[in-house]
Amino acid sequence: MKPQLLKVSTNLAQSFSARRDSVPYINNRWHYHPEVELIYFKQGNGTQFIGDSIKRFKSGDIVLVGAHMPHYWRFDDTYFVKDSAITADVIVVHFCENFWGDQFLNLPENKVIKYAFERAKRGIQVTGKMQKNVAEILSQILLAEGPKKIMLLIEALANIGSSNDLELLSSIGFKHDFEEPENERINAIYDYSLANYKHKIQLEDVAKIASMSPNSFCRYFKNRTRKTYSLFINEIRVGVACKLLIENKINIKQVCYESGFHNFASFHKYFKLITGKSPLTYQKEFLAKN
Repeated sequence: MKPQLLKVSTNLAQSFSARRDSVPYINNRWHYHPEVELIYFKQGNGTQFIGDSIKRFKSGDIVLVGAHMPHYWRFDDTYFVKDSAITADVIVVHFCENFWGDQFLNLPENKVIKYAFERAKRGIQVTGKMQKNVAEILSQILLAEGPKKIMLLIEALANIGSSNDLELLSSIGFKHDFEEPENERINAIYDYSLANYKHKIQLEDVAKIASMSPNSFCRYFKNRTRKTYSLFINEIRVGVACKLLIENKINIKQVCYESGFHNFASFHKYFKLITGKSPLTYQKEFLAKN
């Protein structure tokens, strides 16, 4: 699939970019860039696409995305309602792997940082105790000046590189192809799917969005994403179900239908296939931790 090449804004007075976003639509599309991205969702919830990985993102999440890895964070619709009281709060850092010089990563002391970059080619979710540590460092980076700013980035990357509290996101076999001008097509497929996941999506309808015949669309989608469209849409539905289970405002049967599944057996089957747990187990384990 063809994501959009994004030019990251740079400041000539700084060697890398660190900013804070309070709106949910910044870079809200399938894109990539030559810079590595380290992002902290201080406040924000939605659907996360990194390579061929689809899952929910939520407040507190931290992700390291390698250079040229396609990604897309789509905030929930509630963030776009007029006069909504819900706001986003995101810290994002962009930097080139060699902004500190060509030999920096080859220094023996920097093996853990180099290792972090290697794993970031698939996208890294920071979890556990390390999540809190890196979040604090990113908050400090926004306020730091001079050498301290670079030192804090090194500290964050070293912590990630040496941590076991990580989840690799995209599959090892994911390959992205930037040769065909397809970013409008894939964005149309994603937007249509996210807008209609609650309904039974007919293959003919989504194929029409992609300007293809149903058979051609199936081949195209499987070739580009290494998964069927059926699995893709069910991953989105399971992500929505996870959000509803965590919020614990409605019962599990209601979660089934609100997330777009039309019978409980199918909901249970795909939820366990994608998360490795039953809906009830997932909810109990989350609530026990919190």
